[in-house]
Amino acid sequence: MKEAMLYTKGAGKSVSCHLCAHRCEIKEGKRGICAVRENRNGILYSLVYGKLISQSVDPIEKKPLFHFLPGSFSFSIATVGCNFRCRHCQNADIAQMPRDLHRIIGEDAAPGAIVDAALRRDCQSISYTYTEPTIFFEYAYDTARLAREAGLKNVFVSNGYMTADAADAIAPYLDAINVDLKGLDPFYKKICGARLEPVVDSIRRMHRLGVWVEVTTLIIPEENDSDEALETLAGIIAEIDCSIPWHVSAFHPSYQMMDKPRTPMATMERARSIGSRAGLEYVYAGNLPLPDGETTTCPHCGEKVLERVGFSVIQERLAESKCTACGYEIRGVWP
Repeated sequence: MKEAMLYTKGAGKSVSCHLCAHRCEIKEGKRGICAVRENRNGILYSLVYGKLISQSVDPIEKKPLFHFLPGSFSFSIATVGCNFRCRHCQNADIAQMPRDLHRIIGEDAAPGAIVDAALRRDCQSISYTYTEPTIFFEYAYDTARLAREAGLKNVFVSNGYMTADAADAIAPYLDAINVDLKGLDPFYKKICGARLEPVVDSIRRMHRLGVWVEVTTLIIPEENDSDEALETLAGIIAEIDCSIPWHVSAFHPSYQMMDKPRTPMATMERARSIGSRAGLEYVYAGNLPLPDGETTTCPHCGEKVLERVGFSVIQERLAESKCTACGYEIRGVWP
């Protein structure tokens, strides 16, 4: 166990957790919504510190991050647990384990061992992913600080439900974040047990703090695929910065939403068109082989500056972050 960061003590040995927007009030002997932070005798502990449930070397494009060190590899780690209860969770076996199975398991690994493993595998970054990194914040924080000292970048793949305190604490060591912008408020409450506003606040805050931001929306038929919903989501991103890449991703049945169909190709094409009309410069389609769905195109001249197949970059036409055809700056973090 590790004493938690970002909490305050209250009356009668209760504690208030300030890590995510749920802001759980936790009585002695109880756990927060994430089920991995427990109040023991008036002290809040992380139950997943140093307990890896998953580790892998991934292409950075798998996060997905298309404007951050393209073609590089990232050492990806996770613990069990999540502060959302998404009915369509694609990693439910580990994300929902503490709630569904009442188990917390993992392989012991100190932060320094993770950094060493990333360096041995020639990775340029460490990604805190697969489950929600906010719930293993202390572990991610300690690892990220060591990674920065070793010359590695740090990446969060997040639902964006962290508090301003958490964002401000991790931002000095965080280089990029992909935030799931899942839908509008009815969707968040019904499907995830959360709210939209804190997620938008996190996107805005991370962008303001200088962390490279990309956004992903998994499009689920009959849940968040209406023109109105997609136009609103695209507008939220555009209002913050039109150069933030938006990844629209196709749904496949999983966990508690096995009754939903896969996302049709036509819906993905419609979503990309809506994003472009909203003024977004980079809209990508994932999980379906949409023509040029993963290609980075210069917003100024239309040149294909980064062509991808799957998670591989097969052609690059960038020089010092600029399109080689017209000189337009393609925003991102480039090698």
